[in-house]
Amino acid sequence: MTRNHLRPATRPSRRALLGGAAVAALAATTGTGAAEAAPARGGTWPTQFPLPDGWLPEGITIGARPYAYLGSRANGAVYRTDLRTGEGRVLHEGGTGLAAIGLKLDRDGLLYVAGGGGGTARIVDARTGRLLHTHQLTGATDHFVNDVFFLGDRAWFTDSRDAVLYGVPRGRRGAVRALPLTGDWEQTPDVNNANGIVSTPDGHDLIVVRSTPGELYRVDRRTGRATRIRLVGAADVVNGDGLVRVGRTLYVVQNRLNLVSVWHLDARAGTATLRRTITDPRFDVPATAARFGDRLYLVNARFTSPQTPETTFTAVAVDR
Repeated sequence: MTRNHLRPATRPSRRALLGGAAVAALAATTGTGAAEAAPARGGTWPTQFPLPDGWLPEGITIGARPYAYLGSRANGAVYRTDLRTGEGRVLHEGGTGLAAIGLKLDRDGLLYVAGGGGGTARIVDARTGRLLHTHQLTGATDHFVNDVFFLGDRAWFTDSRDAVLYGVPRGRRGAVRALPLTGDWEQTPDVNNANGIVSTPDGHDLIVVRSTPGELYRVDRRTGRATRIRLVGAADVVNGDGLVRVGRTLYVVQNRLNLVSVWHLDARAGTATLRRTITDPRFDVPATAARFGDRLYLVNARFTSPQTPETTFTAVAVDR
């Protein structure tokens, strides 16, 4: 892999990370904001920054501090970028046969990383980049561990090739919980089903996007019963990938459509009404998004372009 020539970004201190713990915990549970606001419209922070050549990005997560963490499908590595400068460095080197798809930063400075076809959930120290633990969630075939979100005492992972969510204890101890999806959920074989995941506005349950055929579901985290969310204003959210929720506003990244659809959820997340869409000429098959202040930061996965060690990749920011 050819890396770019960016200078290493300044690493946040342990005190700084822990100082934002309370705010980060609230953000992880409710989908609300960060401790330090991004600049207002017309601010000086960059709205686009490069990733290493051949990175093959997919997931992005941002905590209470202005640092984005981006995973690599090529080898499971994690790259950290300072949002104030656009400069970054490889935090975690990954390894042969690994992948980093969705990822989330917890309040204690731990990164939870979805392992794609390897069927794993890895826990990485966001301060040092050290791998702390690996949970083997599934077998090595016919599974794709795709995205992750925190709710309660667990990190919930989706499997795009199986109708199961996996609840990994937040921390290194405790048993993984497999939660089969029932109710309205109908698994379609040989395509990506469950993908992005967030919590409901009331903080009780989960919202999961089913990429094919493009549906949203509310999932009871106790029973696994999935109830299809009624969409108003559009027939579907086809190619739905990453999800971001801020209050009762749900952002759905629709990757190959190069857009983000913005929905208003009712109080029980039973109905979603389309309010608008966000498009940008810099979008090149964005996969996932993360919020910081008044911006959404999106990763251009470039699925329709050659995926080689020389392919260039970027992340971009848009106003919410």
